[in-house]
Amino acid sequence: MEASGWSSSLSSGILLSLVAVVWTVLWNNLQGLQLQQFVSRHLSRHARRLAAIVDPYLTITIAEYDGGRMKRSDAYKEVQAYLQRATCAAGGGVRHLKAETAKDVDALVLSMGDNEEVADAFQGATVWWLAYSTPPREDNAPSYWGGGRAARADRRFYRLFFLDRDRDLVLREYLPHVRREGRAVMVKNRQRKLFTNLSGDGYDADGMWSESVWSHVVFEHPKTFATLAMDPAKKKEIMDDLDAFRNGKDYYARVGKAWKRGYLLYGPPGTGKSTMVAAMANHLDYDVYDIELTSVRTNTDLRKLFIETTSKSIIVIEDIDCSLELTGKRKNKNNNKKKANDDGDKKDGAAEPPPDETDTGGSKVTLSGVLNFIDGLWSACGGERIIVFTTNHVEKLDPALIRRGRMDKHIEMSYCCFEAFKLLAKVYLDVESHHLFDAVETLLREANMAPADVAENLTPKSASDDAESCLSGLVVELEKVLAKKEGKGKDAADQADDDEE
Repeated sequence: MEASGWSSSLSSGILLSLVAVVWTVLWNNLQGLQLQQFVSRHLSRHARRLAAIVDPYLTITIAEYDGGRMKRSDAYKEVQAYLQRATCAAGGGVRHLKAETAKDVDALVLSMGDNEEVADAFQGATVWWLAYSTPPREDNAPSYWGGGRAARADRRFYRLFFLDRDRDLVLREYLPHVRREGRAVMVKNRQRKLFTNLSGDGYDADGMWSESVWSHVVFEHPKTFATLAMDPAKKKEIMDDLDAFRNGKDYYARVGKAWKRGYLLYGPPGTGKSTMVAAMANHLDYDVYDIELTSVRTNTDLRKLFIETTSKSIIVIEDIDCSLELTGKRKNKNNNKKKANDDGDKKDGAAEPPPDETDTGGSKVTLSGVLNFIDGLWSACGGERIIVFTTNHVEKLDPALIRRGRMDKHIEMSYCCFEAFKLLAKVYLDVESHHLFDAVETLLREANMAPADVAENLTPKSASDDAESCLSGLVVELEKVLAKKEGKGKDAADQADDDEE
């Protein structure tokens, strides 16, 4: 009996050991199959189904900035424009509105304030839009732009609520409808603007933090090609070129080029380079972005400026030869090397003088950065943009900066010719012929006078001034210019004779 009991106990111990071993093996395999995650997903699936019964609404969130926060979302702007009508409706229920100036000087463009909700109906379905914002992150997480304006400003969103049963209608028809209608509203309310870049500290002129790198005013410059003093044939050539660009979307896509074009305007001061830009903008109905290059700190900031420009715009850098030291770096470097090699008395180990950065105002924008801004990979972001450089001294510019492909069309803005004078006389004095025209024509062949100076002389200064007095004054000024020119020529000839003796 004792032997039988001992045998039974031994069998039970062996059985328990086998069970423990089998359980351990099974448990390890179940862990490999991630049983916990499987059970969790299964329970979550049922929880979502239960929640759908209690709350049958789906949501779509549209952020003001895309994932990288590099550029304001087109979808957000289109939704904002689309909701203007529902926001203003008496039955919309919106109590807190935000207002901006409209194209009509007496009107305002209204949008929803934060935490306001408005309903919209579409093909029998009702949806709801909620506007809200969240404060910027307070962590020190790095961003592509080094924690730029967008990262430090409030994050704004629109959230769309709709029933699950309307999912297909909303996704396939309603949202495309919203974007189309929003774009139409934006075109209707569009005001052409003149932009300037903000300094790198991120604050606007009122001392308020700005989430944009641009500040703007309404563009109201009256200059058109009809009143631009220039040879008519040359003016027509420029207008035809602009029209070909504006209508060239398919052409640029077919040849594989970014839809942009560069114009270099060069000539003496007062020859109408800035007014040419205004005439181009009015002819094309484009916005103007005027970049102050000395306030751009780095090449990355310059790239960010370009990304935040819109299509149908002219990007202008005036007097680029004076903006930064971009006009002879490679030449100066070569000269420095040659000077160092030729200087046999130079002490061994003497360091090369550092580049002069005192004229840049702290800007680290380089020639390479400007070249990439014009036609690098980032220049293809967006389309229908014109880039304009102006300069009084084209010979000072680096050839790489103004070669074809970057500055595609070079336009010389020269001194006033007789054809341009006749246009100015018609515009300023409303005369198409006068006995002094012959004298003016003869003088303009020899005397160099800028169109701005001619226009100033043709401007009546008092009620007693008329065409006769203004034209007579112009003739006197042209004679003075010619006499001064001849005097300089005589002095130069005398100097040459003295040198020969």
